[in-house]
Amino acid sequence: MPIIDVQVHAYQHNHPGRPWVGHIAGPDHVTGDEMVAAMDAVGVDGAILVSPFALYGFDASYAIEVGNAHPGKFGLVKPVDTTRPDIADFVAEWAATKGTVGIRIMLNQTASADPADAGINRTLAAAAQHSLPVNMLIWGRLEQTKGLAARNPNTVLVIDHLGLQQPFHPPAPKEPWAELPKVLSLAEHDNVRIKVSGACTLSHEPFPYNDIWGPVMQIIDAFGLDRCMWGTDWTRATELLTYEQGVRPFRETTRLSDGDKTALMGGTLEKVYRWSPS
Repeated sequence: MPIIDVQVHAYQHNHPGRPWVGHIAGPDHVTGDEMVAAMDAVGVDGAILVSPFALYGFDASYAIEVGNAHPGKFGLVKPVDTTRPDIADFVAEWAATKGTVGIRIMLNQTASADPADAGINRTLAAAAQHSLPVNMLIWGRLEQTKGLAARNPNTVLVIDHLGLQQPFHPPAPKEPWAELPKVLSLAEHDNVRIKVSGACTLSHEPFPYNDIWGPVMQIIDAFGLDRCMWGTDWTRATELLTYEQGVRPFRETTRLSDGDKTALMGGTLEKVYRWSPS
């Protein structure tokens, strides 16, 4: 089975042809070629390439460009604006785009906090209609997410980055797992999946970050390996660890069997996104 990272980003340097709309913690550029080189160096076969909202907003043109330049290497995900009156048509158009595997809602940044919000629910319904998983950044919105999961049982919700606030700069938060019980409660909704991504950035120990395994195993036990997907969240994590250091703790751990690693590091992702590298 291939090793597939559930979330990476790629972006160019800030330039007039594709100007940044904000700032990201990380290098001045991690192009598609550079991302592929980092993956190849450690034997990662493919990844879900998420267009970085902090830099490009709702514009996924660079992600599409990277996907076209590296066919079969990336499945593409773009953030969407749930306030658009034509969001259903917009999701349909994205679903028809080459390489597309999902959409993303920046729930805690651009969306209403109301679980009954019409725009969010229209977006989730449209995604279900086109069999697109919805990646959701939900830091601080765990209760709202439970409401959305209950209202949209036919939509696959993929929780970004363990559902927990993660650092952009060292050190890790003093109590990074404080909201873990709320995250675990999301497992009661059958349509929720979770990215075990960025976990190493929550460690208070040096590589190989052994203190992450207690909480990570609680998440795996609650959701089951058929709903958990490993990832690095590269490039957000560059100031905390190297790409290799985001891969090796999961590849080399003795806490998981070889079969468990196969599921966590690619097998489940292939089923959720209906995609694999080629």
